[in-house]
Amino acid sequence: MPYPTAASVADPRPSLLRQALQDRLDTLAHTHRVPGAQLAVDIQTEVLSVCTGTSDAVGGHPFTAETAVPLGSVTKTYTAATVMLLVDDEDLDLDEPVSGILPEFEDLPKVTVRHLLAHTAGLPAGLDSDSATGTTAPRYLSRVCTDADALFPPGTDFSYSNAGYVAAGRLISTVTGMSWHDAVRTLLLEPLGIVPSFLGDTADARPVARGHALNKATGAMRPAHQNLAPVEAPAGALLGSADDLIALGRALIGRTAVLPAAAAAQMRRAEPGAEPGALADGWGLGAALFQQDDVWWYGHDGNAQGTSCHLRAEPHSGVVVAFTGNSGGATALWRDLADDLTALTGLRVPTSRAALGRGGPVALPECLGVYRNGASEYRIVPDANGMPALSIDGDLPLPLRCHPDLTCDLVDPDTGRTEPGGRFHRDPADGTVDRVQISGRTARRVRTV
Repeated sequence: MPYPTAASVADPRPSLLRQALQDRLDTLAHTHRVPGAQLAVDIQTEVLSVCTGTSDAVGGHPFTAETAVPLGSVTKTYTAATVMLLVDDEDLDLDEPVSGILPEFEDLPKVTVRHLLAHTAGLPAGLDSDSATGTTAPRYLSRVCTDADALFPPGTDFSYSNAGYVAAGRLISTVTGMSWHDAVRTLLLEPLGIVPSFLGDTADARPVARGHALNKATGAMRPAHQNLAPVEAPAGALLGSADDLIALGRALIGRTAVLPAAAAAQMRRAEPGAEPGALADGWGLGAALFQQDDVWWYGHDGNAQGTSCHLRAEPHSGVVVAFTGNSGGATALWRDLADDLTALTGLRVPTSRAALGRGGPVALPECLGVYRNGASEYRIVPDANGMPALSIDGDLPLPLRCHPDLTCDLVDPDTGRTEPGGRFHRDPADGTVDRVQISGRTARRVRTV
């Protein structure tokens, strides 16, 4: 299938296309109970930007193009781009051991800067935000960067890790002599024309949206409290608009000189060993890779407490698409909106990777057991029907639909709908199942059940 082009997306009457997008965003926000949302589509000749709703479900201000939303993990791509600016200036080398700069990595001497950005360092997910509150980056990293907690040899697999980006932020601070906040503001955000906004700012220079969660018992929307610990800022503390994500997307595909073209190309290149399972079709240096037909898109997804934010950029056409919403239900809105973009413009924007499994379902008794990622416990035991079910840290178990190729889907027990879950791994030495990856996070098997 040919790559999309700006000409194939542009409507000869852009005002009509903008109104059609506005109508769909209004309708879908109402359908999915999302208080406010933004969509921006950059087709090079112009940016089609539409907004709907309010920043707060109760008494909020109108959502505008300037409204900043907690971006969650999309922050990681901004952090990675800042690291790449230091690499381009030869202040850092992607393949140098992190232990030569950060003493907290003395137990993990083979972990490199590249491994941190690509989630291939073998680090656990990190401390939960409550445990991380009040601690410093050195203390945080000393607790999680241990040989005992390493999930796999660096560069051989993928496990999504906030800890890796706490380390990336500490690298930025150590090399520049600035805090992560000041460095990302000075080196990246302001050059991109973005008005910086961070979680915890007490005097924002722009309107800020609150996250929301749906109370299923009452049907009411309630505000969600952002609980990210300050030490975790490089992994998720930025706030921004869809237009701010557009600026990042342009940089990611080489449409701005702020991020040199060679650095952007390195971010987009699929890293060996980085198989992110359900999250995406591949992973680069701070960028997720999504394949739609024969076309590759680049970006990241982010979910803070009660928000959902998404970026996709395609380098051949130069098209960039960005979305923000201030409710957990905005993820479903984004998926429906992407379908509408196809109908309205012919632009096929990937929202997630396709289902992983082939064949089945099968029981896979060899996969039953207890697995660990840092302090988190993944318990996989048979359900009443003899099929495997997953419980993480004692939560109610979710049925798994497993396939002969060791991939698995998560099953919603209320609706029966499936979502790509992940995959099991075999030890290459003896062929036994020794790891499981669920939603991008890998856990190491510690015992059978």
